[in-house]
Amino acid sequence: MASSRSAAPAAAAIATPSQTPLPLSSLEPHSNVNQERPRKLSQKDDAVPMLDTNGDVFQVPDYTIGDIRKAIPPECFERSALRGLGYIARDITLLSTTFWLFHRFNTPENVPSVIARGLLWSVYGFLNGLFGTGLWVMGHECGHQSLSSSKVLNDTIGFVVHSLLLVPYFSWKISHGKHHKATGHMERDMVFVPRTRPEFAKRVGIAIENLSEVVEDAPLYSFFMIFARQLLGWPLYLLANRTGHNYHKRQPEGRGKKKTNGFGGGVNHFSPSSPIYEAKDAKWIVVSDIGVLATLAGLYSIGSTFGWSNLAVWYFLPYLWVNHWLVAITYLQHTDATLPHYDSQAWTYVRGAAATIDRDLGFIGRHLFHGIAETHVLHHYVSVIPFYNADKASEAIMPVMGRHYRSNTKGGPLGFVKALYTNFRECQWVEPSEGVGGDMRHILFYRNKNGIGIRPAALLT
Repeated sequence: MASSRSAAPAAAAIATPSQTPLPLSSLEPHSNVNQERPRKLSQKDDAVPMLDTNGDVFQVPDYTIGDIRKAIPPECFERSALRGLGYIARDITLLSTTFWLFHRFNTPENVPSVIARGLLWSVYGFLNGLFGTGLWVMGHECGHQSLSSSKVLNDTIGFVVHSLLLVPYFSWKISHGKHHKATGHMERDMVFVPRTRPEFAKRVGIAIENLSEVVEDAPLYSFFMIFARQLLGWPLYLLANRTGHNYHKRQPEGRGKKKTNGFGGGVNHFSPSSPIYEAKDAKWIVVSDIGVLATLAGLYSIGSTFGWSNLAVWYFLPYLWVNHWLVAITYLQHTDATLPHYDSQAWTYVRGAAATIDRDLGFIGRHLFHGIAETHVLHHYVSVIPFYNADKASEAIMPVMGRHYRSNTKGGPLGFVKALYTNFRECQWVEPSEGVGGDMRHILFYRNKNGIGIRPAALLT
């Protein structure tokens, strides 16, 4: 399933005083753990090996964050505000030019057929969905302070860009930072936390001991569920923290008491009292809400002036494509048969960051989506590196990571789309490998009821 991209080994580059890499960002662990090697996990001598979904033996990463950062050439840390703004200008130009061309020429006078005009507007929605996703990724760069060395510039541009895409910028930035600090953690990660076996069984209404014996999912059902996730996943995440962790009662300020994910549960990206945030974040949540409300007011004005059907085609059709790409990219960055998850007793930052995988979207990924899927493993170790330096930095850390680096680039863009289906059927819940002992019980891998890969563990009765 997973294959490593070929890359020439890069020698570890130690920064000179004149080329000192940027300090650890707020999304990365503190410098006092920079060189700390994680505690080795124990395992009984007679225990079976830890196996991923494919049946391959899994080994826990043993390098440090310092090892990773030292391997990256100093020039990869350099950020250019002019270059970053140039990419944003390019994305906006592509969006506006596409709108002008279709608005100017896809008219009843030029295209008499209603069906033909509808098909052309569908092409418009797809294209501007691509360009809008690229603009979203540049807002993502701002959130990681990788656009420029100026925090004010980064957050100003990020706030404007994401607000125009109906994203609450600071709210997203804070929760996304917590995702980076706890990737792969079963109780703290903020994005695509997998269900455990009991949680999955409860959701589908099957007794847990019978889960591995039931009939596999029909392909039509799988396609329907994938479509629903791609259509609704992003707004459900913002509005109800869908796919995020649900341990809010542990929030240190007590803001999570009696609050749970789901509509009406008090956990979302718009409320200043949401347990996703701390009290000090409240003003930034309000600012984010104002940005989204300002965009909605502008859209209301456009709809009132030019017609709601026009607004739906001009803005919301591309918006739905942007949502699709965001969910697809994020899901496939953190979901794969080869990726582990850790409970609180086994998780470390190094292990969690390695529980990600690079994908390949070809020209679209490299040039329109700014490489967000192709260099995601590197991004989780050093998120402040700008995307245009990420390829070089990724190649530099591969020798350090060794077998722990994961990528699945088979089939390019078509393989990426295919992975949405295969991962849905392969990665349904997580549990330890059957027979493992000691600390290895705190590492969980995907299993499924579709007969794919390693069978679920037999439950003792």
